[in-house]
Amino acid sequence: MRHILSVLVDNKPGVLARVAGLFSRRVYNIDSIAVGTERDPNISRMTIVVKGDDIILEQINKQLNKLIEVIKIIDLTTINHVEREMLLIRVKSTTTTRSEIIQICDIFRSRIIDVATDSLIIEITGTAEKNQAMVDLLAKFGIIDIARTGNISLARGK
Repeated sequence: MRHILSVLVDNKPGVLARVAGLFSRRVYNIDSIAVGTERDPNISRMTIVVKGDDIILEQINKQLNKLIEVIKIIDLTTINHVEREMLLIRVKSTTTTRSEIIQICDIFRSRIIDVATDSLIIEITGTAEKNQAMVDLLAKFGIIDIARTGNISLARGK
């Protein structure tokens, strides 16, 4: 099962390395990790996506809670939440394919952020599934590069 953990930590050097090291030592794979500061610049939010059963998740929670820098852990998978990732995709384009690529961008509410004579760079934000669907559609044109942010999530308001 896929779990999305929102982990609040002290914003100090080395915290990300300690968290990643914890996963590595326990042989747990991180599917994605995104880190950014909170409203309080002394606190960062880590959004960590992992796969595993309830026993593995319980072990991950126990190990994370042992780290002094960890303030709070929330398993967003169990509550109503919003999740997004961003992709930048460089795709081959010619004068004949450009209009079709632009139509796909319009359908997916994405933006073309760079135009070259032989390629376009497209920015898309959405769920991993939506983003992958767009990647699949653009594959026929020839994808040159992809950069993904990884998942970020927040619990919905009450």
